[in-house]
Amino acid sequence: MSMISTSLSGPKSATSYCAPEFSGLRRLCPNNNTNNSHSPSFLRFTSPRKPLRRVLAMAGTGQFFVGGNWKCNGTKESITKLISDLNSAKMESDVDVVVAPPFIYIDQGGAFTGEISVEQLKDIGCKWVILGHSERRHVIGEDNQFIGKKAGYALSQGVGVIACIGELLEEREAGKTFDVCYQQLKAYADAVPSWDNIVIAYEPVWAIGTGVVATPAQAQEVHVAVRDWLKNNVSAEVASKTRIIYGGSVNGGNCAELAKQKDIDGFLVGGASLKGPEFATIVNSVTSKKVAA
Repeated sequence: MSMISTSLSGPKSATSYCAPEFSGLRRLCPNNNTNNSHSPSFLRFTSPRKPLRRVLAMAGTGQFFVGGNWKCNGTKESITKLISDLNSAKMESDVDVVVAPPFIYIDQGGAFTGEISVEQLKDIGCKWVILGHSERRHVIGEDNQFIGKKAGYALSQGVGVIACIGELLEEREAGKTFDVCYQQLKAYADAVPSWDNIVIAYEPVWAIGTGVVATPAQAQEVHVAVRDWLKNNVSAEVASKTRIIYGGSVNGGNCAELAKQKDIDGFLVGGASLKGPEFATIVNSVTSKKVAA
């Protein structure tokens, strides 16, 4: 069970953007359907003399969320510097920011044999766990049902869950992206008592740590599909409130364009989260979501 520790403070922003590209799974912006809830918002200015304010253009209602997954990286020296960099960075204040250090750096004594319990995480103040990450699925061998049970138990103990989903390259090439993600979502839905403290992280396995990032259009279409699945299989309220974040080679250079997508509510960041200034840039990409209103 990967863990995520306490939040760091920071803000958010976004521009409404809908890519015209066709990815092969779904056309994102039908030109003739203005009733589509995921088509771009068209803003009407009734009084040009009034000062403009900035609002977030997001399909969901939750606050922008950025998680840093340190995985099994770091030394005492590098972690000390990273924490110092993060604490001194200027971050937007309306972003939920969390970091997930390796177990060895959470200052918990005792004889651990490769695992850690949610009770131990709670005992040292951890508020979130990362579950269903591709490395746990495809290297350790955890299946959908086992991951769902872990999520249900973590939530029952008052710990939030970053619930990862995502397809392998061969599954995408076979046109199974939605099927795979839906199966993974159903395993969570069958096991969790509530969706109040869940963040869904879409991480295409072919983009994790490879330097290959999903295009904004590719990421957006899956996020739309995930929100639609929640609406149809859980409730419209859960679909609106649940934050759906993107992970997979996110960095300071591509985060702004990804953040502009209406259904991308934040990021789960791997390698770039080990670089304080770059991680701060990703947190501050929330400003890309702000539009005048």
